[in-house]
Amino acid sequence: MRALFSYGLALLLCLGIGAWLGTGTLIQGGNGPGEGERPIIALVEENGGPITETLEHSGVLAEGAHHSEIDPHLTIAERQAQNTGGAAAARSVRTQTFTIQPMPLKVTLRGRTQAGSSVTVTPQTTGVVQQVHVTKGQPVAAGDLLCTLEQGTRAAAVAQAEASLAQAQASLVQAQANLETNQQLRQKGLAAENTGRALDVAVSSSQAAVTAAETAVENARAELERTEVHTEVAGIVQDPVTTVGSTLAPGTPCATIVQLDPMLFKGSVQEARIGLARVGLPAVVKTITGQTAEGKVSFIAATADPATNSFGFEVELPNPDNKVQDGLTAEAVVNMGTVPAHLLPQSVLTLDDEGSVGVRTVEDGKVAFRPVQIVSDTREGVWVTGLAGSVDVITVGQEYVQAGQVVEATNVAAAQG
Repeated sequence: MRALFSYGLALLLCLGIGAWLGTGTLIQGGNGPGEGERPIIALVEENGGPITETLEHSGVLAEGAHHSEIDPHLTIAERQAQNTGGAAAARSVRTQTFTIQPMPLKVTLRGRTQAGSSVTVTPQTTGVVQQVHVTKGQPVAAGDLLCTLEQGTRAAAVAQAEASLAQAQASLVQAQANLETNQQLRQKGLAAENTGRALDVAVSSSQAAVTAAETAVENARAELERTEVHTEVAGIVQDPVTTVGSTLAPGTPCATIVQLDPMLFKGSVQEARIGLARVGLPAVVKTITGQTAEGKVSFIAATADPATNSFGFEVELPNPDNKVQDGLTAEAVVNMGTVPAHLLPQSVLTLDDEGSVGVRTVEDGKVAFRPVQIVSDTREGVWVTGLAGSVDVITVGQEYVQAGQVVEATNVAAAQG
């Protein structure tokens, strides 16, 4: 009895599950909406039968075939329009009006700082270094004394030249006095007329002797002054610096002066930008150490580097306190003028079906896609070109609409006004 009870209970369960499944619908994919649906019981009785009739009379059988009246080839917007009697509900979006404006065209270039000049100061005479008046790293001004050479016999040469000058001047005075006396005698008829010619020659010779003596004095004094070596430029003392006891000659460095004011920034500009570059453009240079200096472009190369196809250029930077050092890696931001562009929030940029970057705008109540070209990405927004002078760009809802779709646009600025 227990086995019969178990078999009977299992049979009732199978009949119940079969009846429940029979009331369902089988959907075969790939046939479109409404084209692949039929009752599960149709798998057992394809054209109907006693089971199908029993289930239909009991009211539990699902309708055998559900045919959708929706065309599977319609878009979502067209289906909505069909459901609403032909008038698609306009989606609400928010827009903002953007107008074209001048965009600062700033080009960032990399390079290095370089001292305005590096001057090797050498003596103009030969001598032994008696004293060095500067040390490495010391700032000097134009005219400062760097080192002194031993005078040797130069002081005695000056004294001798001065004595010769005094003697020549005395001879000139005597010759002039003789000439004046002879003139007085000739006027009284006490001397022949031809005696004055020799005295004129004597005066001329004495004047020449005085001139030569004066030149000798100047040369002797100049030679004595050359024992003191001065700098002609201001800057910072660098190696090589001479030492006491060294013998210097013309061309041998006493000290090297690096001129840091003005400082130069040397870099290169790409050939695509060379048409915009010109001397006098403002530039801001920032070194790797965080120092910032403002200057102007002072030089642009006339020929390109064949290895990089770029043109060398220099920016001259005022550096009165010598804070910007020579040889630092730096970058210069050169303002090369302006170009007309639109400044947009980065969030409004989107892609069309072909992957082009652009924005969706509202024109005459309909959505339009306008491709743009990104020129610069800044903290304030993205500068783009390719748009009309004034456009209404969708700022909220641009990802849920397509080109040609009718929308209900609310302009943010107009709403706030």
